[in-house]
Amino acid sequence: MRIVINGQQAFGKSVLDALLERGDNVVAVYCEPDGEGGRPDPIKLAAQEHGLPIYQPASFKKPEVWAELATLKPDLCVMAYVTKIVPEEFLNLPTHGTIQYHPSLLPRHRGPSSINWPIIQGASKTGLTIFWPDNGLDTGPVLLQKETEITANDTLGSVYFDRLFPMGVAAMLEGVDLVKAGTAPRIVQNEAEATYESWCRADDVAVDWSQGVATVHNLIRGADPQPGAWTSHDGTRLQMYDCTRLEGQGEGGGGSPGEIMAISADGMEIAAGDGRVLVKRVRGAGQKVAAADYAAEVGLAVGGRLA
Repeated sequence: MRIVINGQQAFGKSVLDALLERGDNVVAVYCEPDGEGGRPDPIKLAAQEHGLPIYQPASFKKPEVWAELATLKPDLCVMAYVTKIVPEEFLNLPTHGTIQYHPSLLPRHRGPSSINWPIIQGASKTGLTIFWPDNGLDTGPVLLQKETEITANDTLGSVYFDRLFPMGVAAMLEGVDLVKAGTAPRIVQNEAEATYESWCRADDVAVDWSQGVATVHNLIRGADPQPGAWTSHDGTRLQMYDCTRLEGQGEGGGGSPGEIMAISADGMEIAAGDGRVLVKRVRGAGQKVAAADYAAEVGLAVGGRLA
């Protein structure tokens, strides 16, 4: 089977490496155009090492790009982390079409920040979907899905790098095998269960300390490491990481919302609407540092307030 990979960054490279390692016939790689003065994308470097043809169109909506793909005579296109819109004129050119990875349990959490939002919303599980993309946004039929738990202190980083990344690489290979065998299903998504969220950006993750501790905790860990939930101290934006929820602190955690209740080598304890969180690392104007070190540097003490 002649396979074309369309992908980028570490996930795309890992899918390419895995397919090549087991002997699949990858005939070309599509990836993002090079940024000015930046290092080439990891998947491009890997493709160069293996002597594979590389294509970097600025858009997939042009007939000349579709014609270029047709000359490769692909049987299957594998999309491993693609942020551009890819129309059906490109998707349907391979003999068996195109399959794509999405890090949520579709039709839930369609959209570009589908790992952040389940955590922020307090979900206890998430997962990944390999699906057949169409002209909609994450709307095509499902090929396969895998679930994973979201534990009490999971972050965006731990859910993705520890589970959805390696599970996703394996699931892409499984999807390819099902296509090869002629047994790959096309399960229509249930639109009644569909949700969509756009990018999780800095404006979405400002902490409101008057909210319940569960809400605050979920927001901080769902934005860790990107885009970084934040609060303000003396007019400076302060991003927060490595947060845990403290139990048994009573109403308001014994203080007013945003009040610093304790500072130790473990971090800063901050009062929320009905409890406290412990924030271990922060970033102000510079790099991430231990919360206690930041407090000492700027003179933030117990009784101080974040807003």
